[in-house]
Amino acid sequence: MKPELNEQALLEGLAENNSKAIEIIYKENFNIIQSYILNNNGSYDDARDIFQEAMIALYEKAQTESFVLTCKINTYIYSVCKRLWLKKLQQIGRYNNPLESYEETIQVEEDLEIHEKRNLDFSMMERALSSLGEPCRGLIENFYIKKVSMQDIAKQYGYTNADNAKTQKYKCLMRLKKLFFAQYNIGE
Repeated sequence: MKPELNEQALLEGLAENNSKAIEIIYKENFNIIQSYILNNNGSYDDARDIFQEAMIALYEKAQTESFVLTCKINTYIYSVCKRLWLKKLQQIGRYNNPLESYEETIQVEEDLEIHEKRNLDFSMMERALSSLGEPCRGLIENFYIKKVSMQDIAKQYGYTNADNAKTQKYKCLMRLKKLFFAQYNIGE
């Protein structure tokens, strides 16, 4: 099915309150909105509220016969969510720029592509990290995610000193890099 037809079918399904269409739109868009709001002083509950408001706006628009969507659904939702979130931040005093310049639709295609690419890269990195195996996986997670010191990692993994642990971490990183780029090149 062509993407344009799929988008139109989703819009029609949304207008008819079709639960499958709503579920697809939700699954394809919520994570990006959640990521945007969490990275911009928000919480998971904020993301849910803003996303729900955007879905209601799209639902109401989709029910009018004169509504013609001139961009992808994900671009529209992202644009509405971004505007709603900036407005909320302004109301609670965390955003000082006036929103008048954003009265029309915010151009977000590039922003959205960046988020989608970043999410794809993170999932590929997770897969590469998962396939790395122990002790490399634990060593990298401890150092980069849990922020454990090299001295503590040396003790935990039985290395004679922090320099040896650092050397092993470097070797593990090179293996991780190799796994990640092997997946990355396949994915493109």
